[in-house]
Amino acid sequence: MDSLITLESFVRSAQSASFSAAARRLGLTPAAVSQNVARLEARLGVRLFQRSTRGLTLTEPGERFLREVSGGLDTLQAAISNVSLAAERPSGVLKVSMAVVFGLGYLLPMMQEFLERYPDIVPDWHFDNRPVDLINEGFDAAIGGGFDLPSGLAARELSRVHVIPVASPSYLARITPPREPADLQHHEGILLRSPQTGRIRSWPLRNRAGEQVAIDMRPRMIVNDPEAVCHGALLGLGIAFVGMMYAVPHLRSGALVRLLPDWYADIGPVSLYYAGHRQLSAKTRVFVDYIVSEFKRQDLARMFDASASLRGRR
Repeated sequence: MDSLITLESFVRSAQSASFSAAARRLGLTPAAVSQNVARLEARLGVRLFQRSTRGLTLTEPGERFLREVSGGLDTLQAAISNVSLAAERPSGVLKVSMAVVFGLGYLLPMMQEFLERYPDIVPDWHFDNRPVDLINEGFDAAIGGGFDLPSGLAARELSRVHVIPVASPSYLARITPPREPADLQHHEGILLRSPQTGRIRSWPLRNRAGEQVAIDMRPRMIVNDPEAVCHGALLGLGIAFVGMMYAVPHLRSGALVRLLPDWYADIGPVSLYYAGHRQLSAKTRVFVDYIVSEFKRQDLARMFDASASLRGRR
């Protein structure tokens, strides 16, 4: 196993061009990864990396060695992981990133049965509203939208992300509710500034007939977090565009009212991201299968579908 971690230190360092990034993924210190690579170079009698303050660059022998060993390393790691899978005892720390409200409202309630089924898995969940770098930040999986999908990563779509205009009953009592999308320009809006781009998000609405309308509301308040947008609407501060996953419990309780029920914005999928199947560990494989199964069992994709009637939602 000492030889395996030495080879893995080399391969992960080559993939990320950084001992520090490889160390985060492997759960080691950067010094330990550097020492593993140095030992490997001493055994082989060749220099695998050119080291500089800007990072690591593979030498010609290093590039050739990487091509020859990376596939075999992935196969060996999968075989080791699958030993525990075959014994029905997947184990280890499972590092997963997800948005705060989505994780707390929908994923965390799924965990009791999952942990009973797989008692040797320890979830290490990071609640964050940003797309993470799975490889360089050492995550086993991530759930969200807007992720790049570089080579070696896979994605399973869980549902579409539909956004709808909503307001509180107290706010609606003070205004004439909009009857068509163009009416929204006369109302005060709680707007979202993208944390990634710094731009204020706009939501072109569409209906079941396929018509699409651009929307421009007067800003009453601007925030950079979708949960804060929803809270502003709950407080009666204005009209807000809120994702269905945030809005559903408040629509059910009556704390929020959906406006223009025939109109919504589709801003893409929410997906479960993880390493490709050749590199997938047992703990990650059972997590992926469980979450996909639970989404289907609970019919969450339909719950988040703004084009469906709210009547009869689970």
